[in-house]
Amino acid sequence: MSKDNEPIYGVKMDLEGMDGNVKIANDVIASIAGLAATEAEGVAYMSGNLTKEIIGKLGIKNLSKGAVIDVTNGEVSAELSLVVRYGYSIPKVSKAVQEKVRTAIEGMTGLPVVCVNVHIVGVDIEKA
Repeated sequence: MSKDNEPIYGVKMDLEGMDGNVKIANDVIASIAGLAATEAEGVAYMSGNLTKEIIGKLGIKNLSKGAVIDVTNGEVSAELSLVVRYGYSIPKVSKAVQEKVRTAIEGMTGLPVVCVNVHIVGVDIEKA
C-alpha cells in the first residue's frame, strides 16, 4: 500500500484523442466508500481514529474515516468500521453497505471490488 494521499493506481485512458493517465489517491476511494456506507439505512456513522464529538465540534467532515482501502493488481479491497443504529438488523445493514460500497467504487473509479469487509464496532442508541 502507498503512503497517505499518494496515488495508488493509474488508469490509462483516451480522452478526445489524447492519451493520459488518471491516478486515484487512496483517500479518494476511501471517501467514496465512506459516503456510500453512510447512505445505507441503519448506519449511524463511520468509526475511525477521530471521535464523533471532535469532528462535530470542529465541523470536520472526513468521509474516509473508518475506511481502509487496498488496491492490489488493479482490484480494490475495502475494510469499513461503522456504528449501526439500535433496532436495525446487523446482517441486513452489513449487506446493504457491501452492495452500496461496491456499486459506488466500481461506478466512480472503474476498478473492480473484490471484497468489502464490514466491522460493526458499536450500536448507536441515541434517539433521532
